[in-house]
Amino acid sequence: MEVNTKENNIFWHLPGFSVFFYLNQVIIHMINEHPEMFRDGYKIGSVYGTFPGAIWNGGRAVFGITSHGDMAKIIKTYNDLNVPVRFTWTNSLIEEKHLNDTYCNLIMDTADNGMNQVLVNTDILEHYLRDKYPGFKYISSTTKRLTSINEVKAELQKDIGSEDAYYLVVLDYDLNHDEKVLDELAPYADRIEILADEICFPNCPKRKAHYRDESLMQLKFEKAAPYDCPNRNKKPSFNECMKRPAFISADDVFEYRDKWGYNNFKLVGRGLPMDMVLDSYIYYLVKDKFRDEMRGKITKQLIKLGIKI
Repeated sequence: MEVNTKENNIFWHLPGFSVFFYLNQVIIHMINEHPEMFRDGYKIGSVYGTFPGAIWNGGRAVFGITSHGDMAKIIKTYNDLNVPVRFTWTNSLIEEKHLNDTYCNLIMDTADNGMNQVLVNTDILEHYLRDKYPGFKYISSTTKRLTSINEVKAELQKDIGSEDAYYLVVLDYDLNHDEKVLDELAPYADRIEILADEICFPNCPKRKAHYRDESLMQLKFEKAAPYDCPNRNKKPSFNECMKRPAFISADDVFEYRDKWGYNNFKLVGRGLPMDMVLDSYIYYLVKDKFRDEMRGKITKQLIKLGIKI
């Protein structure tokens, strides 16, 4: 099925707007300053993640705290570069008692300028957020673990044409190479986001339980991970990630756009080493012949900022 798209750009959604703040700033500035070194038509669609210690956060627990001044500075820095900040409010254990959390609401108030986004997982938090913060774009998270085409279509058709429709739906990575699914979802391609470099195992039976454990850790501020994950047995690397069945190569990205019309791609990185995240940025975003040169430029800038890769 060939698809002609009016929008030829490909949008990349980068991880760790807070924890990888300096790395993300450098890569965004490099794209603006050296466009000839990056793949044509590539744009940064958003930076996703959380401020440390936010109990609404899901997917990966992140501990700590950010002052309101630093919070405002980080959000403004991205927004001034025309990059939305996307909050991972995907904690699957949220109850009504958690909705009035002062810190999380402060984050939303600070980012409430009509530009930013939220990933959602549970109805209770989504309904609260849509009612109180209608100026955000809402996105259905991959943490919902929707692995059937009917489930995905239901998300895409939810309140279609209304303000409550999802801006994007993140596809479960186990569907990345299912051509039947990709064909059937092609009419919605511009509203689907695809995880290009997921490191987890295919069809993992523990994945949803893993998300639940991370949610519990975030709520209880407990760093000890109770789940048994084979990926924890060795340091993750981008080379290992490339061997996963769900992996989408840098060249295949263009086929997803040209054949089906998919143009939103997400890179993983929350909870991963910065060098691995940099490897993914270089691999996907930079033209082959400039990869070594761009890596040197980025590393040099990070050293100037006191950041060691």
